[in-house]
Amino acid sequence: MTTYAIGDLQGCHAEFIDLLECLSFDPRRDRLWLAGDLVNRGPGSLDCLRSVKDLGAAVRVVLGNHDLHLLAVARGGASLKHKDTLSAILAAPDREALLDWLQSQPLALRDGDTVMTHAGLPPQWSLAQAETLAQEVEQALGAENAGAFLEAMYGNRPRRFKPDQRGNDRLRAIVNTVTRMRFIDADGRLDFDAKEGLDLAPDGFAPWFQYPRGDTARLVFGHWAALNGTTPGSRVDAEALDTGCVWGGRLTALNLDSGERISVPSRQAAPPCEAR
Repeated sequence: MTTYAIGDLQGCHAEFIDLLECLSFDPRRDRLWLAGDLVNRGPGSLDCLRSVKDLGAAVRVVLGNHDLHLLAVARGGASLKHKDTLSAILAAPDREALLDWLQSQPLALRDGDTVMTHAGLPPQWSLAQAETLAQEVEQALGAENAGAFLEAMYGNRPRRFKPDQRGNDRLRAIVNTVTRMRFIDADGRLDFDAKEGLDLAPDGFAPWFQYPRGDTARLVFGHWAALNGTTPGSRVDAEALDTGCVWGGRLTALNLDSGERISVPSRQAAPPCEAR
């Protein structure tokens, strides 16, 4: 059995199928970890949801910010944005089954010292704490009043998590940390404006993976396409998986056992799969 971790699909369904073929992926034998943002921006968001859901126990998914946005639009009263490509999901005959499945997915996956979240993990959080905090949000998503949480989920405040936070502020701080984080300061405060390369770090901020941790965690994440699968200056064992397929880049899988990376280009490019 081989376990592969794959970066943000973002509606790149054709490339997802290309990558599974390059991996010779067999759901009876192999396993997938998906780093979130299954949907939005790309043309095949509905097909991505259906294909991933159909893989059943062979796949494990963490929620990304675009996945939560879909849930907020469908069930939390939020509005579609100009660049969203979610309409086909919202109009699909199997919409409710797909949304139920998506809403039941976790925000963090852990296997020993390996942890996957969509955006990464701040150095202030232990692995056990990350699991516990993610579960708080998962419980809110599974509650009868989940729509109220989805409605209150948006916002840039508070900018960092504090253990004494309560209610929606606490849940929002957790969500923002594990699904939107890029640059943070030494106290774990998030910057929400800088989204591109590392040379654009705001004063007093650095990429979250450039701060040391007190453990041997292996952190697997997506979300930050501008990194193109690299973590320059990292002081932790961090594996970046978003290689910008939806922007004309590649869709990348990491063999969690061997460390090999295999990628396929966006359908706008030409070559077949590449290993490195």
